[in-house]
Amino acid sequence: MSNDTFLAVYLGGGKTGSRMAAWNALPEAERRAKEQQGMAAWGAWVEKHHDVIVEMGGPLGKTKKVGTDGTTDIANLMTGFTVVRAPSHEAAAKLFENHPHFSIFPGEAVEIMPVLPIPGR
Repeated sequence: MSNDTFLAVYLGGGKTGSRMAAWNALPEAERRAKEQQGMAAWGAWVEKHHDVIVEMGGPLGKTKKVGTDGTTDIANLMTGFTVVRAPSHEAAAKLFENHPHFSIFPGEAVEIMPVLPIPGR
């Protein structure tokens, strides 16, 4: 049985990444115009793919790491997520080609991975 559920994780370059630095260097009016353009493009992407979006997801906040040594605040490059259904990993990845996350906004990339069944279930 093949799995058709995929997790897409939106990645940024961090607060000091070159794309974020260029974004922050834009004049405020230009940055706001790009934000509006980006939100419209993101909405159009959602509308185009609404039939395969399982969970819209959303932006991610600060991260806490919990391990054997306790809980610590950490930073990573994950900025958001979406869950989609597709007939293959390649088809799922194709959904995110030229996504507004990085084609308009200062995001770096989107990583897409299959959600695998829990072993033994």
